[in-house]
Amino acid sequence: MKNVLGQLRQYRKDTLLCVCLTALEVLMEILLPFITARLIDEGLEKADLPVVYRYGIIMVVLALVSLLFGALAGKYAASASSGLSANLREAIYARIQTFSFSNIDKFSVPGLVTRMTTDITNVQNAFMMVIRIAVRAPMLFVFSFAMCLFISPATSQMFLFAVVFLVVVLGSIMVVTLNIFNQVFQKYDDLNASVQENISGIRVVKAFVREGYENSKFAKASGNLYKMFVKAEGLLAFNNPAMMLAVYFCILSASWLGAQFIVAGDMTTGDLTSLFSYIMSLLMSLMMLSMVVVMISMSMASVRRIGEVLSETSDLTEPEQPVMEVADGSIDFDDVSFSYKRGSDKNALSHIDLHIRSGETIGVIGGTGSGKSSLVNLICRLYDVSQGSVKVGGLDVRRYDMEALRNQVSVVLQKNTLFSGTILENLRWGNPDATEEECVAACQAACADEFIDRLPDGYHTYIHRGGSNVSGGQKQRLCIARALLKKPKILILDDSTSAVDTATDARIRTAMAQQIPGTTKIIIAQRVSSVEHADRILVLDNGRVDAFDTHEHLLENNAIYREIYDSQVKGGGDFDQPA
Repeated sequence: MKNVLGQLRQYRKDTLLCVCLTALEVLMEILLPFITARLIDEGLEKADLPVVYRYGIIMVVLALVSLLFGALAGKYAASASSGLSANLREAIYARIQTFSFSNIDKFSVPGLVTRMTTDITNVQNAFMMVIRIAVRAPMLFVFSFAMCLFISPATSQMFLFAVVFLVVVLGSIMVVTLNIFNQVFQKYDDLNASVQENISGIRVVKAFVREGYENSKFAKASGNLYKMFVKAEGLLAFNNPAMMLAVYFCILSASWLGAQFIVAGDMTTGDLTSLFSYIMSLLMSLMMLSMVVVMISMSMASVRRIGEVLSETSDLTEPEQPVMEVADGSIDFDDVSFSYKRGSDKNALSHIDLHIRSGETIGVIGGTGSGKSSLVNLICRLYDVSQGSVKVGGLDVRRYDMEALRNQVSVVLQKNTLFSGTILENLRWGNPDATEEECVAACQAACADEFIDRLPDGYHTYIHRGGSNVSGGQKQRLCIARALLKKPKILILDDSTSAVDTATDARIRTAMAQQIPGTTKIIIAQRVSSVEHADRILVLDNGRVDAFDTHEHLLENNAIYREIYDSQVKGGGDFDQPA
């Protein structure tokens, strides 16, 4: 709660103004029944028109002032609640940018989306109700009960029974529904996950005619959410019957006792009229409080989930005195072990000892799940090692400023991503200050100029979200060009030429060797033809180094590499290369 409310910042003044104006609005409303009683007793019953006019004008003025205070309070409440939600979204988004991959894995993408949308909307609505109704209802209750005691202490004691009854009933309902709403937002995560998975993979869904299966999966997630809400709302439906029971009890009690007091001369007609008004205000304040409690019950689960993100600290921390310059592209793995889950016995990498000289071209090959991507993720510090150390330029990567390190380690990840914008805008993610000539040169090195020149708008062609209007191979080449624009000391290609033919793959490697000869290049690939010309080749097996040598020596001495080579070359070659 402290983390969430701390995001009010510049909207604290609006919140305070809303509370003060709401209090003044309640004060005006409390005075109205009292003036009405005076108008009846001193004006109407005595047929004194000047008194009627005088009290009538006072009532109109009070009503207009109350309306003004209410309108201003609503304006400031909207400003404060909307400002809080805007600040929360910015704070969560900024916090996510600091997360390591392991932090994001902990929450999941659908879970983070739910927190930034549904959860924040719930908090916004609850906050608006709290600074308006949660201030208005208690004040209305206290002042109304005080006026009831002032008018008729004997009659007012009957209202305590109704109040106790409502507190017990509404409190019991709230306790149960709070537990239900805690579960509801977990179901929201499941629903968002289903939608995200379906939409991102819609081409595969249609290709395999799995629309029916996806519909049933979504219907199940939606049905679970429906059942939880029906259960919660079904319990909350008891609020109104309980409220009406208390209202009728109070009205009947006040009518019966009031009639006796009027006959006895202990109460006037105006007093009884104002008493009824205060009874309704008193009970309506309880009803409003129950609504606030419902909203708070729903929002507390959201507050807790938002607070989890805001209080989460990144697994990756900056050193106290970070090194800002990377000396060269040398890489050293000293007895490195790594697990995606802290404290887990299952390591993705185990006891890796590896030493790469600056400017070398290193191939990495191995079966699925052998730890190839995990290995390179440690170089640019997307994760931290569980044991040992990774050094770049002779220094542990944990001693570098992360931005400075990543600016010198350019990565083309296994899953390529392009963003909405022109080709030039996407390329300049690698270097925001790159000229168009530099972008063209990078595309020529990545063999991307071949298809860009054929596009009607060339380098100004608009790329749709996710690169949906370019092919897989075109997307890979654009991502390689984007990485080359950084002119890094280390370039990592994580299976990033898998969608291009072997001839294009060879031209890309040749261009990189010519244009960035001093850059250390690490090429992860599934096919031998992509790595056989590397200075040395690393063979990984089940998270361990099986061999690290030249292509020729590995063919002679390493069974795993020889088996991969034979299956690809002697077995018929690559899909676009004759045996």
